Amino acid sequence: MERRGEDTREVDLRTDRAHGARIYDYILGGKDNFAADREAGENSLRIWPALRVHMQANRSFMYRVTRFLAAECGIRQFLDIGTGLPTSPNLHEIVQSVDSTARVVYTDNDPLVLAHARTLMVGTAQGRTAYVAGDMRDPQTIISAPEFQRTLDLNQPVGLLLIAIVHFIEDDAEAMRVVRQVLDVLPSGSYLAMSIATDEFDPIPLAEVQREYNRLGETLVFRDRATALGFFDGLELVEPGLVQVHKWRPDGSEAPGIADKDIAMYGAVARKP
Repeated sequence: MERRGEDTREVDLRTDRAHGARIYDYILGGKDNFAADREAGENSLRIWPALRVHMQANRSFMYRVTRFLAAECGIRQFLDIGTGLPTSPNLHEIVQSVDSTARVVYTDNDPLVLAHARTLMVGTAQGRTAYVAGDMRDPQTIISAPEFQRTLDLNQPVGLLLIAIVHFIEDDAEAMRVVRQVLDVLPSGSYLAMSIATDEFDPIPLAEVQREYNRLGETLVFRDRATALGFFDGLELVEPGLVQVHKWRPDGSEAPGIADKDIAMYGAVARKP
């Protein structure tokens, strides 16, 4: 078992403004959130009651793609950018149940996530679980971090997870650059798994949700299918390609009877040739 990146410096949790990871935590019933996060969550649920179902479907998508990459593709190294607050089973628990030697690097820019990750995201004795405090808008700081360098072997394929994270980057070109900059350092045979926010299935309430996030200081950007596909240019999409997250290889663990209009997220997995 290995934990890296210990840092005892005091950090500013910025509890006066909403943060995406903490809003997510609140809506899913967690306790690691503050008044601004709860306000954003409650207002968003009032505007779009399907938000909780949507978030649960996104979480279930993460479980399925992680199992797929570990069990069917043989991936033993993972980089999870935009980790969010721990909700069991976490990524390392899934992949290390397939192979106890699997390695995982988590990264997020929320100090509260960092504090919980250090305590709770602890892997097996045979594998490694490390944490990098970094912002996805500056991927070089993640890639060059000692924790990243010590944990992942870039001579071997890596599973890159960007789950419900690029909607915090407003500009399409910047979002594409960030994803590409990380992919460029990963070897052939690596995989990209993403979920990407969209308003194509229920645009009217989602426009209000977007305004609510913006009002409380958090970015929320929806993208159409064509734009979402652009993140996978040059990669080999795994069947069924880019679909709403609840339709990506369902295995019976999803909530029954999910309506398309209640899911505002595309998802896909693709291999780097």
